Amino acid sequence: MTQRPGNQLFDAYFTARDMREVFCDQGRVQAMLDFEAALARAEARVGLIPSSAVAPIAAACEAGLYDFAALGEAIATAGNSAIPLVKALGKQIASSDAEAERYVHLGATSQDVMDSGLVLQLRQALALIENQLAQLADSLATQAQRFATTPLAGRTWLQHATPVTLGMKIAGWLGALTRSRQRLQQLKPRLLVLQFGGASGTLAALGAQALPIAEALAEELQLTLPEQPWHTQRDRIVEFGAVLGLIAGSLGKFGRDISLLMQTEAAEVFEPAAPGKGGSSTMPHKRNPVGAAVLIGAATRVPGLVSTLFSAMPQEHERSLGLWHAEWETLPEICCLVSGSLQQARLLADGLEVDAARMARNLELTQGLVLAEAVSIVLAQRVGRDTAHHLLEQCCKRAVAEQRHLRAVLADEPQVTAELSGAELDDLLNPAHYLGQAQVWVERAVAEHNALTV
Repeated sequence: MTQRPGNQLFDAYFTARDMREVFCDQGRVQAMLDFEAALARAEARVGLIPSSAVAPIAAACEAGLYDFAALGEAIATAGNSAIPLVKALGKQIASSDAEAERYVHLGATSQDVMDSGLVLQLRQALALIENQLAQLADSLATQAQRFATTPLAGRTWLQHATPVTLGMKIAGWLGALTRSRQRLQQLKPRLLVLQFGGASGTLAALGAQALPIAEALAEELQLTLPEQPWHTQRDRIVEFGAVLGLIAGSLGKFGRDISLLMQTEAAEVFEPAAPGKGGSSTMPHKRNPVGAAVLIGAATRVPGLVSTLFSAMPQEHERSLGLWHAEWETLPEICCLVSGSLQQARLLADGLEVDAARMARNLELTQGLVLAEAVSIVLAQRVGRDTAHHLLEQCCKRAVAEQRHLRAVLADEPQVTAELSGAELDDLLNPAHYLGQAQVWVERAVAEHNALTV
């Protein structure tokens, strides 16, 4: 069986198919051809070219008419994808209408075609990512509310701290995504803009008709016309890449937490089970966090790609050598990795398996020590902070040395029993009674999410 060349083995794992289709060869070429067809329509609208030229040009602007392998070979000599594509487009048009061929690509430069084509692709990518984010956020909001009062050990420096709730932890993941969704909304007006400047950004070749054509072209492509061309001002796409980097990092945090909670020693929260998922080639008992691995992997890879975009910002004069080229595969790969991470995150969020009983048992691993703060806070109000802190510290050390529950040690300490009754100690050492504002944080995170959704 003949296989088409390319790196396809890991695509289903690390990327979402819809996003890969946006940035496949077909998607790239079609976006550039969409620019060329729109340019012809815009120039005909203002009378620069005859209206009869539009149909032949538009008919030739179908990616399926072109040999991508031949274009790839030509790019190696030409130095960018627009030069051989425009040449092939001209030949395609000339084969049916030699007159119309004279008007193709009039007044534009290669970077106009490539950058505007990229923006058209990014518009699709942005819509996909926003949709994925909204679905994931909905799922996390549901899970945060479901587990709003389910206690588990908080962990600081990887050690047991005071109790939190699973809902509060999920609300933290949700809040980070909500902020990135807000960022994406805010950057849209800066990102979804036309690139049209001609040879050096002046549109001199179009004379007095330059601005009317630019306005018509932006309207044809449903893009905003920026205050000026941005050939070597790359902050627009770098900003988008940076926000995608934030999303990747937030998803990496989600994946890291899940993988740690899945550890055998914790075994509190699990990825959803499925036949063949998370197995080992040698160990039949394994249940590996394969979804979390994608989230962590993307969070590891994307920052380096984002740094490439930042490194490529100081571009020379009116057209860059090499720095612009460094962007071509970088931003699409970021989009693909983030979309794949979002795809896996949705599966995790939808099917979280939670062992609340195990969480309760794990809270008791330190035999009450995680609630020493609760006792100390109340006792401080009666005997003073320093005295209470020192007393609880000594009781904790004794509990560890004697391998006894803190409740028993406190019951043997006269300075404690003189101030706190047995019922008070029982209440203070109940994890469910020391959750602070955890439920409020859930409510606030969900409200913020709902406000954005509406």
